[in-house]
Amino acid sequence: MNKTELIAKVAEVSGLTKKDSELALNTTLDAIKDSLVSGEKVVLTGFGTFEVRHRKARVGHNPRTNEKIQIPAQKSPAFKAGKVLKEAVR
Repeated sequence: MNKTELIAKVAEVSGLTKKDSELALNTTLDAIKDSLVSGEKVVLTGFGTFEVRHRKARVGHNPRTNEKIQIPAQKSPAFKAGKVLKEAVR
């Protein structure tokens, strides 16, 4: 399912127009993104948790030349599925 299909599904189930459904989805995604940028976790009980994980700097290698390269520390968004979602997918 892509974003357009998700918007259509939300519109169908909720009775909203596709335009209103798109606005709701975009607003939700922007709110999640803004919270992660500011360092906050987003917990949707039963669905899952969005958070920012910190990855340490490390030494890697170029697979073509086998040359060692320094990979800098970075932040990475992550999602951990909640219990209800995990059980629903099983």
